[in-house]
Amino acid sequence: MSSTRTGSRWGLWAGLVICLLPQVAWAAVDPEVQVMIDTLWVVICGILVFFMNAGFGLLETGLCRAKNAVNILAKNFAVAACAGLAFYAVGFGFMFGDGSIWIGTNGFFLLGEDTSPAMGDSYIGVFSALSWTGVPLEAKFFFQVCFAMAAASIVSGAVAERIKFPAFIAFALVLTAVIYPAAGHWIWGGGLLSDFGFVDFAGSTAVHTVGGWAALIGAVLLGPRKGKFDHKEPLAAHNLALATAGAFILWLGWFGFNAGSTMAADATAIAHIATTTMLASLAGIAGAVTTRYTISRSFDLTYMINGALSGLVAITAPCAFVSLSSAVCIGLIGGILVVPATALLERRRIDDPVGAISVHLFGGVWGTLAVGLFAESIYSADVGNGLFFEGGPGLLISQFYGVTTVGLFTLSVSFFAWKVIDKLIGLRVDEEEEAIGLDLAEMGMSAYGEAVVPLANVVSLPVDPPGASDDRVTRQA
Repeated sequence: MSSTRTGSRWGLWAGLVICLLPQVAWAAVDPEVQVMIDTLWVVICGILVFFMNAGFGLLETGLCRAKNAVNILAKNFAVAACAGLAFYAVGFGFMFGDGSIWIGTNGFFLLGEDTSPAMGDSYIGVFSALSWTGVPLEAKFFFQVCFAMAAASIVSGAVAERIKFPAFIAFALVLTAVIYPAAGHWIWGGGLLSDFGFVDFAGSTAVHTVGGWAALIGAVLLGPRKGKFDHKEPLAAHNLALATAGAFILWLGWFGFNAGSTMAADATAIAHIATTTMLASLAGIAGAVTTRYTISRSFDLTYMINGALSGLVAITAPCAFVSLSSAVCIGLIGGILVVPATALLERRRIDDPVGAISVHLFGGVWGTLAVGLFAESIYSADVGNGLFFEGGPGLLISQFYGVTTVGLFTLSVSFFAWKVIDKLIGLRVDEEEEAIGLDLAEMGMSAYGEAVVPLANVVSLPVDPPGASDDRVTRQA
């Protein structure tokens, strides 16, 4: 009797499967269902990229001093709003709107019709550069605006602890409204570099070196923090737990950053990109910690963090076009580069409190060039083979041309923007504000309360106008 019931149950399940098979087959090929799945994938990845804002905030806060914690968190919070609104208003149109090889001239405020395969070949919109993906226009924007926020956040860490809050916000607006979209148009918007054969799958150059070059100019013009290079006492990170948590959040978000750039739920591509991204980041840690230990005989957590991030930055451009073993090589070299890059900046007396320039600029340049070395046609016939796989120097030359072009453009426009902002509102806080910390000087609050701030960070500053009185008050640094 029991065997009869068991057989009946199996027969019922078999019947249900047979009935559902046509529905499953239909779902696999139906264009509307595919667009729905692709859109869900893109939005989820966009959410992961958006969450990277929290990672930047925690990482930068932890690697800087306690007296500037609120200021750094506020910058990362405010820059998301500024970058998002600026990119919505003009940046997305400049980047992806139809126009010339230099800049897009359509699609501001997302006005204008989408261009998508789902609408038919005869349909003409104003976003031809994004016509290769069938997800709705607002999904395309949502994913891309999170990239713009990331580019602006890169600058935040390099100029931390001495820049005026309004000055940083002003530059973030310029970066996300003009600089980043213009460079992005050349690469992803059908502009100058795409015609030259330049390849950057998810943004080693478009996002990371643009942010890195802008950060470099800002750090140079601001000058170092007081006491950074006088060797009296180190300007140490105040909370490595926060920094570590921030790094893990960035690491998580990077899987959306890279794999989401497929803009479609392509199982093979997503699996490969996620795996190359993971392997490169792991190799980046190994490269940085080994190099640092060889020099200093210490296992420095900050170099582990920046090694992982540099490996991630480096694999961002080639993640879809290289083998797993190549990804390990790319990440390893990216991690190694962090150590000499940091030392070079120190020798040049360029103060980067969080290592953003070493990670995003040096790692981004290396990763972009790595496409020309490690790409294999089995992953993309359009990209072809790099120099190490009998592809010749052509792709590498295109990559070098792209890195140089974007670098010169970003350096020039960033220098002009920083200088104009300096003339209008000033870049750097005064010495007294820097001494007491930007939390009290600009934000009017403390992250941790006065009781936990070391006594050594308490300084005496005048509170009355010069000549009015010699009275002084003790204020928290």
